[in-house]
Amino acid sequence: MTIAVVGDRAGLFGRGTSGEGCDAADLRLPGVQRELLEALLDTGRPVVVVLLTGRPYALGGIAERAAAVLQGFFPGQEGGPAIAEVLTGAVSPSGRLPVGIPRDPGGQPGTYLTAPLGQRSGVSNIDPTPLYPFGHGLGYTDFAWSGVEILGGAEEWPVDSAVEVAVTVTNTGERSGADVVQLYAHDPVAQVVRPVQRLVGFQRVALEPGASARVVLTVHADLLSFTGRAGHRIVEPGAVQLRVARSSGDVVAELDLVSVGAERRVGQDRELLATARVEAFEAVPV
Repeated sequence: MTIAVVGDRAGLFGRGTSGEGCDAADLRLPGVQRELLEALLDTGRPVVVVLLTGRPYALGGIAERAAAVLQGFFPGQEGGPAIAEVLTGAVSPSGRLPVGIPRDPGGQPGTYLTAPLGQRSGVSNIDPTPLYPFGHGLGYTDFAWSGVEILGGAEEWPVDSAVEVAVTVTNTGERSGADVVQLYAHDPVAQVVRPVQRLVGFQRVALEPGASARVVLTVHADLLSFTGRAGHRIVEPGAVQLRVARSSGDVVAELDLVSVGAERRVGQDRELLATARVEAFEAVPV
């Protein structure tokens, strides 16, 4: 097996490939690194690609052929031991991407927060779908999700209150690991253009093989707020959807609600993230 470490040289104002004042014309790997990876892959030996980068680079055509891809960004002084522990299996990784990884060097938009016209079904003939979406990540075990629901069976969501979303996570693999439950809000109709979806909460849960846990996310209506046409941040009544997901591109369940009440103006004391609790750990046979 070959471990190929590629990426950036940190620097300032053109003295590196990533850093303050070090912009890139496109998202190709710097220099001849892509050619190096292709030559290694052409040998037929399994290749694990480790990326130590300051930005996401286009991996289309590489990731599909690689045995594995580890995105390390700039991991700091203890990055070497941390990466070694993941590669050797001493640690089961549970990180999730804070950005999307593009398929093509000019892939746009660069964020999952794009409006509907920036999606695959938008106005361009170029598919902007990322190779790996925001929130994506894998480990060395498997998880099953079940029992997704809104506690109390609520269908209406007052503009000044909260709802609770629950999901049961079970480690169905043969070793311990951690999964990350992500919650996205989708506003299908609003007075201004909105992102298709937006992360409003998440919770990491570590489980032994065969164990289950109930993850409950409390979501305040403040998390639906946006800047309206009058220039004020508001919570607007109307249809809303909460999406329980493994990533922005892997939605497990969609929960439809109706936000009810008069349009409400919110201030700087608004809730900024869903709160979470993990309860009812339970061992089950593997």
